[in-house]
Amino acid sequence: MSMASDMTVTLQLPTRTLFEGRATRMTAVAPNGSFGIWPNHVDFVTALVPSVMTLCLVDGREAIFGLDEGLMVKKGPAVRVAARRGVLGDDLGTLQETVEASFIEMDEEERQARSALSRLEADMVRRFAELQRPQI
Repeated sequence: MSMASDMTVTLQLPTRTLFEGRATRMTAVAPNGSFGIWPNHVDFVTALVPSVMTLCLVDGREAIFGLDEGLMVKKGPAVRVAARRGVLGDDLGTLQETVEASFIEMDEEERQARSALSRLEADMVRRFAELQRPQI
């Protein structure tokens, strides 16, 4: 049995892939607390809570992500993370500002989309009501 020295990590959001690369270590937070994964860690699945996820990349750099709730699947040398929202930060000091600005923008876009959908639904109901009226 060979021992892997790194793992492939993919972080996906609903609209795009935020990160795809190789890492030697990962930390994240599940509902029951924080945990770390190394390349030869046992396979498992867990939910993720809004928190900070860090990766130690193969070149020695550290990647820091602010995540909303999500799901993580570790299978063999591959780790896949699916999160509702997420941002890549430069460092822990500025990550909170980056998360707040990004999430506020996403919330506003979601609010506008829900408003447009409500208008479309109301228009559709109004048009169905018009179809049911007797034609003279």
